[in-house]
Amino acid sequence: MDKMNNELNVTYITFGGHVELQKYRLLYFIATFTVYILIICSNSTILCLIWIQKSLHEPMYIFIAALLCNALLFSTNVYPKLLIDLLSDLQVTTYSSCRFQAFIYYSLSGSEFLLLAVMAYDRYVSICKPLQYLTIMRKTTVTTLLVLAWVLPSGQLIPPLILGHTSKLCNHTLNGIFCNNAVTKLSCMGSTGPYIIYGVFTLINTVFLPFVFIIFTYSKILIISYRKSSDIRKKSVNTCAPHLLVLISFSCLCSYDVIIARLEIDLPKTAHSIMSLQVVLYQPLFNPIIYGLKMTEIHKHLKMLFSRGRSFVCFALLGK
Repeated sequence: MDKMNNELNVTYITFGGHVELQKYRLLYFIATFTVYILIICSNSTILCLIWIQKSLHEPMYIFIAALLCNALLFSTNVYPKLLIDLLSDLQVTTYSSCRFQAFIYYSLSGSEFLLLAVMAYDRYVSICKPLQYLTIMRKTTVTTLLVLAWVLPSGQLIPPLILGHTSKLCNHTLNGIFCNNAVTKLSCMGSTGPYIIYGVFTLINTVFLPFVFIIFTYSKILIISYRKSSDIRKKSVNTCAPHLLVLISFSCLCSYDVIIARLEIDLPKTAHSIMSLQVVLYQPLFNPIIYGLKMTEIHKHLKMLFSRGRSFVCFALLGK
């Protein structure tokens, strides 16, 4: 029995970030479930729209679809487990499952930055080199960029995932409601020098360099657009503004995650839980709203879709 208990202590960890869960369990569950359904419906609607409408089968909209798909995967990595925990008496998970959730969490976060960098490159070619656009942004180029955006972040995170799999735990309570980088603090090894150096290397490759590339690219677009006609300037603003809004919001949220999780800044449990949820709540809901309202073609097709939906409902009611 003692042997089994020891094995459980090593294998299982507890989420210690929930605030008054016993008192507000049902409220938390309903709110979280509602948000998850909204995320699925909003992102899936635009994804299906891009898939169905042939006029949206262009690189720019394909990259937007990839970004929305990334948001769906990102949310599904967190919400189902979180919903189960909200209804459970014990909020526990295995150490290996927690490390895998953190791996998916940061892989998809890295993919978000790389996809935004790819979208910036696409806009640069479209606005600054319009005559060469079809030659440069061919189907094979688009496919290659999408594959790299998803493969590169996960590939860089595989070594620490494998190396840390067998590490012994000295702490079995995670200060959070889902698994992120804080899981490394549970290991007896802690954050060793090589681990920190590799983490900084990965952060530079998947976050800092894409961020600098995006800022440089959009700066170049604005400079070139300013020299051209007002129509070109308007087109540049309409197509680039949504991407920049998504970039700024996601960068702020990721900065919080890095600062709090890695530097172990002491925050009240309520504030920590609220800020942690912002990372998995704001962006997946923000993306479809921004692209649905700001991208003219998507907005036009969405209006047509909802108009048909209302007409169908009215027709059905009149038929009855």
